Amino acid sequence: MIDLSSRGQGGALIAPPGFSYAEQRKVVLLLTLAYTLNSADRTLIAIIGQPLKLDLRISDTQLGLLVGTAFAVLYSMSGLPIARFAERLSRVAIISIAMAVWSCLTALCGTAANFPQLLLIRMGVGVGEAGCTPPAHSLIADYVHPERRGTALSVYSCGISLGYILSALVGGYMAAHFGWRSACLVVGLPGLLVALILARFVREPPRGFSENASSEAVAATLVYNGLRTEFAEFCIIARQLFTRGVTANIIVGVVIATFVAQGSYAFVPSYFARAFELDYATIGVISALTGGAAVGVGLLGGGFLTDYLGARHPRWYALIPAIGLLVSAPLFCLSFLQRNWLASAWLLAIAGFFQYLSFGPTFGIIQNSLDARRRATATAIIYVFLTLIGLGCGPLFTGGLIDHFAQSLFAASNAATLIRETLGDVSFQKICVAGGTPAVGPIKMACAASLELATRRSLVVTVLLYVWASLHYVLAAVALSRERTRAAGVRPCA
Repeated sequence: MIDLSSRGQGGALIAPPGFSYAEQRKVVLLLTLAYTLNSADRTLIAIIGQPLKLDLRISDTQLGLLVGTAFAVLYSMSGLPIARFAERLSRVAIISIAMAVWSCLTALCGTAANFPQLLLIRMGVGVGEAGCTPPAHSLIADYVHPERRGTALSVYSCGISLGYILSALVGGYMAAHFGWRSACLVVGLPGLLVALILARFVREPPRGFSENASSEAVAATLVYNGLRTEFAEFCIIARQLFTRGVTANIIVGVVIATFVAQGSYAFVPSYFARAFELDYATIGVISALTGGAAVGVGLLGGGFLTDYLGARHPRWYALIPAIGLLVSAPLFCLSFLQRNWLASAWLLAIAGFFQYLSFGPTFGIIQNSLDARRRATATAIIYVFLTLIGLGCGPLFTGGLIDHFAQSLFAASNAATLIRETLGDVSFQKICVAGGTPAVGPIKMACAASLELATRRSLVVTVLLYVWASLHYVLAAVALSRERTRAAGVRPCA
């Protein structure tokens, strides 16, 4: 059973007045369910990417645009205004309405006849999904005491992995047996039911409720005072986040880690199809276990471990993520260099566990650093960077690398020499993707070999950036140690 309660003197359980332990768990688990479907709808295009690519005849760069950039642009633009509404209006209503919108649009992805249509619908999905995490983080902070938020937010963050499992299993099965369009419908529509359940069974708590904040003080902050005041409040929150060494390094670290994760996981299903020629249903199971189950264990483990060690010293809230990211980088590299799919899958699962130790502790630090009336906005500010840089650029970066390496490898192949003599054009995109020249015999083999090796190389280059992300978490741990030293009134050694 998940323990989201706190303990007072003598170990006695305490909880916010009016909320039982069961209700705290219920709310966190329902919000996790919402985030699960949020993640499933977001990652579905990556899962069905290979059949979609073949059907619409698009490049990996275009696939990267669909997976990340198309979704990310409007997601990030919508996040901040929605978060400001969430500071004043019902967060439960915002999440429920947003969920209904993104679920309907995910189902509509299956009706797209070409790349531009699918691009526009994915942009709409991004607008809807922006209404989930900022208000959800704020709700959790009002239900759960500060010393347990790392665990609660790690449970919520498990929606990332649970959604990936759902998307991989259901999306992979539907794509294999009924086509990628059916997968969009089946994965998208259940969100309408969950939106109704949230609206019916989750109560809206007062801001700062878990910390017994003054109702008058909180109420005074809920009044809208015009755009100038809103902008000033936004600047205050941004300064609190980016001028403090701890939070600034935490944000840089999580943005880099998200860039790498989104860029690599967007092409993991395609990697198993290209490198090992597995069917889509099998790839769905592999993706669910490696990118879902193992990641979920890492998310929970990161929250529990840092809450436990963080009680002894706060630097563990940054050191655990640093260690996890640093260990994951070589494991990911080894996974993408394997010639046996089973060995690759095992290494990918272990690497995913270590990599996602960082997510819960990251947002635990952020939520504990802001007061009750600024938490949704703080989360939205961070998600602007996570979305624009991480989701918006990560898949596009990896997809562009694949296309670049594939072109170089194909141009150097024996088949390209023959094509050059007859056509004078050795464009990988035209010959191997768009079907400008019949890809049969040696040409087909050269296309497949170039794409496989290009995918492996690009994934290795991408995951090596986890080392950079780890460095920033180390710097955050140093800053936490210095803050504790100053708070204790001890002068640090020169």
